[in-house]
Amino acid sequence: MRTSKRTQILDAATRVVQREGVKSVTFDSVAAEAGLTKGGLLYHFASRDDLIQAIHQHLADRWEADLVAAAGKPAAEATRDERLAAYTRVAIQSATRAELLLMLEGSTNTGHAAVWEAVTERWAPPPPPAPAPVPGPASASASATDDPAALDRFILRLAADGLWLYESLTSDRLDPAMRQAVAERIADALDQ
Repeated sequence: MRTSKRTQILDAATRVVQREGVKSVTFDSVAAEAGLTKGGLLYHFASRDDLIQAIHQHLADRWEADLVAAAGKPAAEATRDERLAAYTRVAIQSATRAELLLMLEGSTNTGHAAVWEAVTERWAPPPPPAPAPVPGPASASASATDDPAALDRFILRLAADGLWLYESLTSDRLDPAMRQAVAERIADALDQ
């Protein structure tokens, strides 16, 4: 099946972000990378913000497909631990500098951040917030820290996120076998 023109543009835009950062994404830079005219981009995207939003969605959709493949089923059919194990494997193996840069940029824009938040909410949600205090003895109010398994899952998510953030922020690259071993160690901890 042929790749759509829109997908070619989004792949080209991702390469621009990977090399030069989010601020470098302009109609001219993406058109040059995609081998198109600026008018060709304007046919698909009315503004730079539309293009940036589409890049976020394009990459989040790729993550979603990778997560489904890693879990062997959609998030709705997977257990919490299966979802987190898939998230661990995908985050460590798939995350790129472009995705990190877009996530950081997106953190200042609720529309852009929502795309990534939806993926992580399905696959690696944080522990539930503490319920409102209940009048009476202090022991009557439960918190997320009262559930050791929830705390362990959150720590494992932080470990998975930390590895790909580390590699995205430094020039250090782990040996692929070591990266895979770390991913499997974190994922295996979910089975215990």
